[in-house]
Amino acid sequence: MIKFGPSGNGEKFYAEGHKHTEEAAKYCKNLGLDCFEYSFGKGILLSEGKAEIIGQAFRDENIELSVHAPYFINFANPTDEAAQKSYNYVLNSAKYIKLMGGKRVVFHPAAQGKLSREEAVNLTCDRLKVLRDYIYLNGHEDLYFCPETMGKLAQIGTLEEVIEFCKIDKIYVPAIDFGHLNAREGGSLKTVEDYKSRLEYMISELGFERVKHFHVHFSKIMYGAKGEIKHLTFADTEYGPEFWPLAVALKELRLEPYIVSESAGTQAEDALEMKRLYGSVDI
Repeated sequence: MIKFGPSGNGEKFYAEGHKHTEEAAKYCKNLGLDCFEYSFGKGILLSEGKAEIIGQAFRDENIELSVHAPYFINFANPTDEAAQKSYNYVLNSAKYIKLMGGKRVVFHPAAQGKLSREEAVNLTCDRLKVLRDYIYLNGHEDLYFCPETMGKLAQIGTLEEVIEFCKIDKIYVPAIDFGHLNAREGGSLKTVEDYKSRLEYMISELGFERVKHFHVHFSKIMYGAKGEIKHLTFADTEYGPEFWPLAVALKELRLEPYIVSESAGTQAEDALEMKRLYGSVDI
């Protein structure tokens, strides 16, 4: 089934007196949400015991967990030492999502740096093949590893690049951040057809079963000439994208992804609004 939830805890969560992530399980359940993404963006800073406590709380409420691997990952860094650090960030994230009882690890693929675009993409592909081997060697092939589309032009992560990465192995499932795509493409996502064309491309390249339960990040994002500037909330009326056309496209194509709101401070509320909009679509 399609799932909706927040990335981390928003302003209202803390304003109501909550302090600990394990409290977010009942908080999300009471709102009627289905999933939650825990971010290791600044590094894996919690103990294994704490991870198990968080995981048990979410299992008790039947809320599915995913994690976002550290933001330091860059599989296009030319040095082998930096690449090894990136492998370890992903593998440690996998270890922790298992402790938490989840199945998905989202990660940023790479930054172009001083390489040409082609060189950076090819190097990222080579490194993701090595990562695949590490994943199998460590017994993590029962998880999904989700390379994400990125919002800045200097980052590796166009839709086409992410789909190529996912062709490497079945363990890779696309994480499509529609706010990022909209930002890097200068406001390209407006109509149902805008979304359907991208979703149909994904299906044509990876097959319906690979795409059916893909990973989604969604938020409105301010952008400029170089792409993404900052995340916004659904209250913003200047920048997109809007969720309604995506909801229609998902229902028409019978796709049921895991949808995470990355709004700035209102992620739970905006996840709930996405769930409401999706439920109101009559196909």
